[in-house]
Amino acid sequence: MPEFVVFLRAVNVGKRKLTMAEARDALSDSGFADVESHIQTGNFLLGTNMRSAAKVEAAVSTCLSAHAGFDIVSMARTRTQVRALVEEVDGIPAVWEGSSRYVSFLADAPAAAARRRLEEWDESKERAFVLGKEVLLEIGGPFHEARLGNALLEKIAGVDGTARNMTVVRAIAEKWGA
Repeated sequence: MPEFVVFLRAVNVGKRKLTMAEARDALSDSGFADVESHIQTGNFLLGTNMRSAAKVEAAVSTCLSAHAGFDIVSMARTRTQVRALVEEVDGIPAVWEGSSRYVSFLADAPAAAARRRLEEWDESKERAFVLGKEVLLEIGGPFHEARLGNALLEKIAGVDGTARNMTVVRAIAEKWGA
């Protein structure tokens, strides 16, 4: 049975509350198998007969939106893709000593113009590296103070996305990576 790592966008932020136990139950009740979660930011491993990440994203979003009462966007990747992403990020030298790294998982790869704009961003110790449907953000200061946070990144890319600290992405790859 195919397995996918699913990242939820904007849950447990403000009034958008969704416990991982409730989400696991809702996903299991909707036919997903062996549902696991990692921390409270909306990271899941699940099995499904679906083979398309797009179909998994749509089904997870529909299920959890109905359960939570607000729109939930999800991004799905295979276990192998998550492990390969960590390896790719590890191969990119840090731009600044002591910087923080985040990955924004996007619904689709940014178009060429958006990719160029993101990769040309070089402001206030903030850089972006487009890696297909993911964007590595290197931030030289606190993430919550960065101009190129997830909201601006989504605006430039023209697609939904959700960011995770590389520490979390690495933990997920170690826990669930192929």
